[in-house]
Amino acid sequence: MFELLPETGLVLPRGAGALRFGMSEREAQWAVATLADVHEYWVCQAGWAFSARYEGLELLAFGDVVDRSGRTGRDVDGLASVHVQRHDSAPTAPSAVPVVLQDVDLFGYPAAEVLVALEPDLHPAVRLRPAPTGFLREAGLSAL
Repeated sequence: MFELLPETGLVLPRGAGALRFGMSEREAQWAVATLADVHEYWVCQAGWAFSARYEGLELLAFGDVVDRSGRTGRDVDGLASVHVQRHDSAPTAPSAVPVVLQDVDLFGYPAAEVLVALEPDLHPAVRLRPAPTGFLREAGLSAL
């Protein structure tokens, strides 16, 4: 089970630890490497990024973000954002691995039910992206 913890990061499955905001690239990759192969990735304005696939899900993590747009008004050192998304771009069933936020399995139920369960308390750092099939396709969490 993956667990999104706003203001903290992402707890990894199988006792692999957690990706905590502010941690270094090396620490983050080390934790994820206990679950899956880590692959370098590119994200605009990030100093580093990597991805890994785990049981039908893809994890993307990036950090050392420079805010050149001026939208946030600050840079973020270390891990800045984590995203978990499903391989299937149009999922029609729950994922094999739960992705949990506030005790709600984000990929285990139709998106409409998930959003009703989380609103109005959805943390501003959480981003949920539904698929056209009615299930969520991606969940993201950023450091504020």
